[in-house]
Amino acid sequence: MAHLLVALSLIAATLPATPASSGSTPTPAPPGTATTRYCLRVDPATGSRIETIQCRTRDDWAELDVDVDLEWAQNGVRVIA
Repeated sequence: MAHLLVALSLIAATLPATPASSGSTPTPAPPGTATTRYCLRVDPATGSRIETIQCRTRDDWAELDVDVDLEWAQNGVRVIA
């Protein structure tokens, strides 16, 4: 019985902690005008590990099938008004 308790304790210790509000909605990007540019981190070019940041308007991001409000919480850097 003690071995089972130790085994379960080790398994529980290796599981990642999940936030209490895992079902909450991500923080949307700040509001802006039609010319406001939103800077997001993007995947590096093939063969490079250097992080790239691109700044585009909401319409430009939408043309690339990027939802700024969904990406902002993880990849948002700054807003240029």
